[in-house]
Amino acid sequence: MKRLRTLIVDDEPLAIERLKTLSADHPVIDIVGTASDGVEALQIAQQLTPDLIFLDIGMPKMDGINAARALGLMQKKPAIILITAYDNFAVEAFDLDVVDYVLKPVSSERLGRAIARAYSTQDVEALPPSKTDTRYAHEFWVSHRAELIRIAAMDIERIEAERDYMRLHIAGRSYLLHQTISTLEQRLDPAQFQRIHRSHIIRRDLITGLRHEGGGVWHAILGEDHAMRIGRKYLADVKRIAGK
Repeated sequence: MKRLRTLIVDDEPLAIERLKTLSADHPVIDIVGTASDGVEALQIAQQLTPDLIFLDIGMPKMDGINAARALGLMQKKPAIILITAYDNFAVEAFDLDVVDYVLKPVSSERLGRAIARAYSTQDVEALPPSKTDTRYAHEFWVSHRAELIRIAAMDIERIEAERDYMRLHIAGRSYLLHQTISTLEQRLDPAQFQRIHRSHIIRRDLITGLRHEGGGVWHAILGEDHAMRIGRKYLADVKRIAGK
């Protein structure tokens, strides 16, 4: 199996380390270098001619959008996966013919789908099918205005019950699914999702900590500025995430 020689470009060292860690889950990826801005990325890409670049958008000197334009002019054009915390560049990104547009925080599963797309652009045999558990749903179709929209399960950040509907939160947007929370919980892989309250389900990799508020009240910490209360009924299950 051909390995994709991959360059990681991000101005945050922790983001680079996280991508290195996630890439270890995907044996097709071979990290050959890193860069902290678009200018450095162009210089290194000219030297190393990588097959694939994980490219952040918000960077000093030259942002990821302009870097992607310049990389597209290379004689051996690398596949580009844009990775960013913002969803407002999606249209502009795909005008650049990038392989995928992945929102932070990145999960191994979401990165794997992007890598599979990048691999398909190479002149190589297809990747073997991934081993997925067919007991659980991997996508949902929701009605939104006059459309039906496909949502990958692993793109869902959290789920909030609103009577007979579930609000699926995805990258700053939300969609309603007509289903009970108990039914939806059974359809989701428990290795990936955790119910924390009678009205809330969270994607496990977004839980960055647990906080005790006193009086038996606990909150799940999601990133730097978001906390959600954990129902007493679900506290023991949530604590098992931390090995408690």
